[in-house]
Order: sequence, then C-alpha cells, then structure tokens
Amino acid sequence: MVRGRNLRAARVHQTAEQFVASHIINTKGRLQSPAPPWLSTVGAIPPAEILTRPYPVQHKGLDPRARKPHNLFRPTKIVYPEDQLRRDFYRDHPWELARPRLVLELDGKDARYRDWSKGLRQPGMPLSGECVVQRQLYLMENGNSETNGKRLSKERAYDIVRKEFYKLRHQEDVERRIAVEEARMVGGYFGKSDVQVGMELEDKEYESWKHWASIEIARLDAEKNQSHTSVADLPGDELDGEDNELAALVK
Repeated sequence: MVRGRNLRAARVHQTAEQFVASHIINTKGRLQSPAPPWLSTVGAIPPAEILTRPYPVQHKGLDPRARKPHNLFRPTKIVYPEDQLRRDFYRDHPWELARPRLVLELDGKDARYRDWSKGLRQPGMPLSGECVVQRQLYLMENGNSETNGKRLSKERAYDIVRKEFYKLRHQEDVERRIAVEEARMVGGYFGKSDVQVGMELEDKEYESWKHWASIEIARLDAEKNQSHTSVADLPGDELDGEDNELAALVK
C-alpha cells in the first residue's frame, strides 16, 4: 500500500529520484543509464496535483462573477494559417485533388529542405497545391524582391503564386506533349487515350440501349396488335359503328 501511494502521478518524479539515488533501477538492469531519460523532463514540467481539470487558456482572466462560460472542457481548436489558404486554392482548383500524390513520411523537418523564396519548384517535391500554399504563406510573411521584403496581402500573394503555378503547369503539359511526339517518331506506342476509351464505352452503352429499345418497341407493337385482334373477333351485333370500321381496317 505504501508503494502504491508513492507511485501516484504527483509523486512519480520524487519516487524515481529516490530509486535512482539508491540504485534500485540501475542494479536490476531495467535501464542502461543511471537515470531514466524522462526524469529531467518531468522535473521541469511536473504533472498537476489536482484531480479537477484546469480552465482552458481561452477562459482565463474572465470575471469570476460573470456567468460560467460554455464549452468549458471542450478542447481548443488548433488552427494553422495554411488551412484557409489550402481551402481557397482547392476551392478554385478542385481538379488538382484528382492528381495522384506520393506521400512520404520523413523526419518531420521538411521545412529545412525547402526554400520557398526561390519559387514553387523544390528539389524532390512534385508540383502540387501544397507548393502554392507554402509559397503564398512565405510571401505573406516575408514578401519578395519587388516589395523589398515588405509583407504582401493574402490576395496579392495568391495572385502572384497562382500565375507562377499556371506557368509551370503549362510548361509541364508542353514537355509531356513533346515527349510523346518524340517517342512516336521512333516507334513508340502508347495505346488508346483516355478520350478514346471513354468514347468506346459510351458507344457500347448506346448500342446496348438501342438493342433494349428495339425489343421494347416490338413488345409494345405485339401487345397493341393483339388488343386490336381481340376487338375484331367480337360478334358484329355487339360492336357499334366505330368498332366495325376499326375491325374492318384491322382485317
């Protein structure tokens, strides 16, 4: 019971220090170093000693006599500047989401390998909407050579980066067409294009619909002829003048 009380969250650091001082942890071979790696961190940032949850940051400094705020224990929403920029770009360019993406997990220090002051082209990173977002954010925070380092507005930075993006996309399309033409000049074969495949599928569905429509028309004509024949077979005294004329036409 005593050891359980000593291992409460508020006394974890104190208990661990006592174990390290008495070589209890190290002598049993649980750790290679004399002290656990988390010991200094817990000492600098100790856990809370109260069982109730503290006020969130956004509710601190309020008048205690005021009415209790709503959503007291709801987690604070984390918002980054790139979120709105990303929504704006993909709202204007939804087809960019259809492009295949290769996502690689690095060491979390991607910003060290990118220099957005040089433009959208970055080594080892294909052109995408994320390049536009990061480049726009850089211009909003640092500006460019034309403004002598003065920050740009959101709209002005977006306009500059958008034109750079269109230019690079057009350059990629030209390079792709030239590569295809060069390959075909030396005998390369790429098969059917997406447009051709789509037209063939559409023609196939159209022919299937025509076959179904012809069957339905034949069935309706047969039902109509059968109904006319049944009317013509009735006795003459049971038919009025119009029915007699119809029966005569059918015969």
